[in-house]
Order: sequence, then structure tokens, then C-alpha cells
Amino acid sequence: MVIIHSRKQVVYCYSTTVGSQKVAKLARYLTQPETAWPPLKRNNKMGENEASLPNTSLQGKKMAYQKVSADQRAPGHSQYLDNDDLQATALDLEWDMEKELEEPGFDQFQLDNAEIQNLENPETTDLNLDSIQPATSPKGRFQRLQEESDYVTRYTRSAPKSNPCNFCRLLKILCTAIVLFISGILIGYYAHKKCPSSATSSATLDLQLYQEILETIQAEDIKKSFRNLVQLYKSEDDTEISKKIKTHWTALGLEDVQFVNYSVLLNLPGPGASSVTLSSSGQCLRPSGRPCSEEARTRSGQDLLDSYAAYSAKGTLEAGVIDVSYGNADDLKRIQKMKNTTNQIALLKLGKWPLLYKLSLLEKAGFGGVLLYVDPCDLPKTANLSYDAFMVSLNPGGDPSTPGYPSVDGSFRQNRANLTSLLVQPVSASLVAKLISSPNSRTKTGVCSPLELPDNDERIVNMQVQTVTKFKTITNVIGYLKGLTSPDRYIIVGSQHLTAPSSDGQEWASSTAVITAFIRALMLRVKKGWRPDRTIVFCSWGGTAFGNIGSYEWGEDFKKVLQRNAVAYVSLHSPIRGNSSLHSMASPSLRQLVIEKSHFNCSRKAKCQESNVSSVQIPGDADYFINHLGVPTVEFTYEDVKTLEGPSFLSEALFPKRTAKIEEMDPFFNLHETITKLTGEVILQIANEPVLPFNALDVALEVQNSLKGDQPNTQLLALASRLRESTELFQSDEMRPANDPKERIPIRVRMLNDILQDMEKNFLVQQVPPGFYRNILYHLDEKTSQFAILLGARERCKLLASNETLQEALSEVLNSINSAQVYFKAGLDVFESVLVGKN
Repeated sequence: MVIIHSRKQVVYCYSTTVGSQKVAKLARYLTQPETAWPPLKRNNKMGENEASLPNTSLQGKKMAYQKVSADQRAPGHSQYLDNDDLQATALDLEWDMEKELEEPGFDQFQLDNAEIQNLENPETTDLNLDSIQPATSPKGRFQRLQEESDYVTRYTRSAPKSNPCNFCRLLKILCTAIVLFISGILIGYYAHKKCPSSATSSATLDLQLYQEILETIQAEDIKKSFRNLVQLYKSEDDTEISKKIKTHWTALGLEDVQFVNYSVLLNLPGPGASSVTLSSSGQCLRPSGRPCSEEARTRSGQDLLDSYAAYSAKGTLEAGVIDVSYGNADDLKRIQKMKNTTNQIALLKLGKWPLLYKLSLLEKAGFGGVLLYVDPCDLPKTANLSYDAFMVSLNPGGDPSTPGYPSVDGSFRQNRANLTSLLVQPVSASLVAKLISSPNSRTKTGVCSPLELPDNDERIVNMQVQTVTKFKTITNVIGYLKGLTSPDRYIIVGSQHLTAPSSDGQEWASSTAVITAFIRALMLRVKKGWRPDRTIVFCSWGGTAFGNIGSYEWGEDFKKVLQRNAVAYVSLHSPIRGNSSLHSMASPSLRQLVIEKSHFNCSRKAKCQESNVSSVQIPGDADYFINHLGVPTVEFTYEDVKTLEGPSFLSEALFPKRTAKIEEMDPFFNLHETITKLTGEVILQIANEPVLPFNALDVALEVQNSLKGDQPNTQLLALASRLRESTELFQSDEMRPANDPKERIPIRVRMLNDILQDMEKNFLVQQVPPGFYRNILYHLDEKTSQFAILLGARERCKLLASNETLQEALSEVLNSINSAQVYFKAGLDVFESVLVGKN
């Protein structure tokens, strides 16, 4: 039964179970005009602010009460009735309906035929609110209640007299909820107080783990490994050395160590040594500067082959010698105005520009041969290399017979015995001094005088270049430490195990000893149950001295996999080149990480300067990963300060150093230990950080700095500014998971890492001068800050009548910057759409 009671815009719906007589009275009451209704009486037994329910004696019959706002009343079903507030306000007001129904005048009403719903189980039976029709009268049915001055619109609920058990049940539930709530608060408070935040805890544990791993790296172990490798190289060939490395790595516990072999075309010294004969005197000189007869008596046959240019043209040429200094555009322009350069021999200094670039200029100028040397004034005073011969490679990278594709069985082989039409012969500074009749480049006062051949002097020489080409097997040793959570993401660590044919192996031995020491430390921890999140791939490359052949062929073989999965490349090409300064090379995206680690790991003996962290072209096997895959790269080396101050690209000369040289520079192998620990910590952080420690904003800043110069391009500057804005927004909005573990939603972290991993690929250009990096984020050297491709184009314009080359280079740079800006903007849009989709 439903009674609709309206007072002050409130409709009260009250249903009760009553006896048949009471029901009849109630029905007659509802059909009576409002003015004839008897007044409701308050039950004073329940207090001033409470009204009692009628104490009916009907068996098994109960009432349900609802409160409905009058302004929501409408015919049919009311949405308000579905509101949760109805339950909260149920039974707020109760009337003593027994007394109301006993008022005179109810007897004259007749009971209509109506169904009385049985509510035997009120706790499980739902109230059918659809049948309730709120009154449509604007004043409501119980208008007389408005006249009662002591009427209270809100009452405190009391338990129904008919069912006292409900009150006990509700009280128990309420007490239980309160106790659980308070207990939860206390537990959460003390748990939060005693336990550090997950971010701090995770970072601290990672640092402790890194230190525990790195503490096991000892200088004495590296020294023993180095000496064993040097002795091994003197008695074994490349294949046997590879087997020894694989056996050693496997014994340390590295999993899935394997050989990857490639049959490649190598250019080797010929059966006879090359020579240079002075036509004026008929004196025959070896590339070292010693007379041919004397050197034959004092040195072994293999040592006679120290100096040659791999993949040079071979033959004999007799012509005049023209000093072209460093062979840049200004030098050639000056020479061509004075002399005919066709089929002449250029006397060329190594340095300042890539060798392949300078040879391309000489080839276009019509030269037939090149005598290549290193000026002593460009070397530190302590480096006495006057009589040392050296080797260079004219191979830009990979197997020359399979350019751009791997040298696997069945591949088409191109006939490329030489990669230039020039006869190129590296010679020592002492030979050049004899050629120009200069006794000593350094005076008694210590001031160095560069070697120069006067323009008006004529020197005619006969140069003979002897080389042979043959196919040989190059072996790479590859070992994997599979990652735990992201095994499809690779951090590649590379060293070398084959240098020049006549080298004693001490340079590669240093490289291999360092990578082996880190593997040993890492596997000690792995045996205790730990694993990095990402896979670490350890590589010992073969054929490095001939043009990074091993790394190129492996990269071309697994190109599709590496394009998708390679995260970073860590180079250990030649870790000890000096002992006075720690020099760090890093991609712009890794520069902050390298600076941070360098400050904490610098040796007391080294000079650690922030300016030493740079993005410049480096020798070694990092070439393919930087220029063809766009993978962020890092390398730590010890250098001589004087070497860093001298001309760049002197490292293209491979001098056959004595074994004692490394131990002279680092007698206790403390520098080796520092390089191993510093490199190892960077590897561990890249392999374990949930968010890759790459900085997108540093890439944009590097682009802006590279555009500064004497000839700024407004269009490029505007585009670079937009790129910086996009990276700033990306860095501030999307890099939060790097610092806040609460933001590390797995799908978001994966998307973020994919963007960071591939961002440098936007700066790979197609056409660059020979010897230049295709990745334009890398400069020629530390002395230049402009894009190398623009510097090279401006150099070429000096020799050409038009500036078409410069315009092409500007277009390449513009497209790269625009590609990066679109890339980051698309990344922001993807994150925004994901967040909107979740909301």
C-alpha cells in the first residue's frame, strides 16, 4: 500500500501492511477531499524529533518508505525514484498510522479490490518503484501539514518497532566497517612510514647492484688477460684466436656464444715490398725511409710489408711530386692555378679532413698517385714516429665485393680489386724529409717546422705499389646475455680481434681484455639469479683494419632485426690511446648520461672535463651502427691531450705499435680498469632502466648549435626552433615515467622507449661526401660545431662554378630536421590519443 504525502514540496511514499479493516479505512481516507482529512498526530513516546511507525498487529506485513522531491514529480516513472538518495532518506519520517486510521469518519469508506503485496522477506525483495506515481498537485496531498508550526522537516531515524533485529544487524555492520576502515588507515600509514618510496627504493637498489658488479673488476685480472692475448696473437691466426675467445667467453658463463663467418675480399701486401725511388739520385727507399738494401738486411720479410694502403690501385708511376699540404679545397685551388696536376704525384699530409674525401678531390683534379704521410709537427713531442710506417684502408666499410648486402653463400660478387684509381703509398716522415732535402723538422729551440716542398722545386720519383687481393674468411664472435623483461631489445658491445697484417696485436688485445673483464664481472652476478631487463650482445669483430668488414657484414646480415631491436652501441675499439685525459664520445641523446657517469668515475690521473664529451666521427666498428642504423653510440678512451689538440683524423693511420707501448702508458692497468667500470656502468643503466636514459631535448639543442655560423639559414633556424619546442613538450609531458614509477604503465613505457630508440634515425641522409658520416648529428671533430655535410659542400663549392652541391646539402639537412619535428609531434599525438581513449 502506498500513501503519497506532500508537504513543502516533498512527496513521501509510505507503504505498510495493515489488516483488512485498516486497509479499508486507508483507502477511504485517500479518496476523501483534503479538507476532510483528520490531522496527523505525533507520537510523543519517541521524542520531540521522532515520529513512530504504526504498531500494527498484522502478521508478516511490513512497510517500505520513500521520499521524493516534488519538483521531480511527473506522470509515469520518475527518474528521481532511482536515485540513491531515496535509500538514504527512507523511513526518515514515521507516523502513528494506527491512530490516524482510527479517526472518525474512516468507517464510511469502502475498500476497493486491490492487491496487497506480501513482503515476507524485505531484505531480499526489491521494491517495485515503477508502479509509484508521484502526485501531480503542485501543493501536494497533505497540505494541512504545512499549518503545523512544530513540524520538523528532518527527523532522526529510529528502528522500526516491528523489527528490532534490523537495528542490531545494521549496528554490527556499521561497527565492522568502522573498525576495518580505521585498521586500513593505520596499516597504510605505518607501511608508508617504514617503507621508502618505490622510486627511491628501486634507484637505490639498482645503484647498489651496479656497484656490486663493478667492484669485481680488477686491474690485475685485465693485465693477465692482456698478456695472454698478446702471446696468443704471436702464435695463432685469426681463426684460432676467434676460437680461443669463444672458449673463454663460454667458460665465463656467457650463453649462446657463436661464430658468424663471412667470406670477404681482402687487399693484402704483395710478394714484394713497395718502394719509392728518387730519380735525381737513383736512391731506392722503403716506405719507412730506410734504403732498400739496408732494410732488407736488418728486418724480416713480414716487417717489410708494414706500410701500404688497402684497396689502392697497384702498379708503377714515375712523375713529378707536388706538395698539396692537407689537400683541402683551398690548397688544390692554389696548386691548379700554378701547375698541371694531370698524372702527377701528390705529397699529402694526413689529417684535418677524412682521407677518402681528400683522395676524391685529388682524383677529380687528375692526380695519378699519392705519397701519404703524417707531419711530425701534428704529433705529440713524445711520439717519435719518424721511421714508423703505417697502414690505411681506402674501404668505406664492409666487403667491397658485396656493397650494401651481406657476403653470404650465393651472393653476387663484384670485381672490385681496388676502390680508387690512385696509386696510394703511405710513407714515413723521414722519407719525406729526404725527398725535400730537409734534415730535421724540429729546430734546436724545440719549435717544429712543418715539412713543405717549395712550389718552384721539382722532384721526380718512381713509386711502385705492390698489393694482392684474395678471398678470406672473417670471423665474428657473438655472445648473448638474454634480457628478462625485454629480450628483443639489444645493447650491443663491440671490440676487435684483428688489426693490420704486421701488427703485434697489442691494440686489439687491450680491447678484448676490457670486454672480457666486464663479461666476467657480469656473469658472476648472473650466476646468482640476476638478469638485465634488456639483452646485451657482446661482439668481437674481425677485419676491422680493412674497413670494419666484420661489423658491416654482420649488420647487413641482420639489418631488419637490428633496425627494430638495436637500442645502443657501446664501442671498445681502442680504449687506451694515451694516458693524460679521459675522452668520451657520445650521441647527443646519450650525452647527459655520459657526463653524469664521467664525473663519478674519473681517475685521479685523468683530466675530466665536460667539454671532452662530444659527438664526433670516430674510427672503428661503430661506423655501421651510427651511419646505417642510427643507433645511439658511446665510447670511452684515454688520449694524450696533445693529440686532441692536433689535427683530426690522424687515427686513420694504423701504426704497428710495440707491445710494450700499452704497458708503458698504463703499467698497472688502472686506466683499463677505469674504462671497464665506466663503460660497464653505462651498459648496465641502458640495459636496466625502465625508461631508456636518452634525452630528446639534447638532440634538438645539438641541431640548433650546428646551425650557428657565419651563414645562418633562416628557414633552417625556424624549423630547428619548432623541433626544440616539440622536444621540450615531449620531455616535460611524456618523460614523467622516467622519474615517477606510478606513471609507468607498461604500454606507455613501451611506446615511449620506441620513440627514444628511433629518434636519431631521422638524421640519416643519403648523399654525403666520401669519408663523411651519414648521421649528420656527428661533427668532423671537436673544433667544428657546424653540420659536417654543410662544411663539405662549401668546400666543394670553392672548386666548382656553381653552388648546386651546397643547395643539395641544405635540402638534406632541412629534410632531416623536418622529419625529426614531425616524428616527435606524431609521438605527442599518439600519447594524447591514448590518454583520451582511456578517459
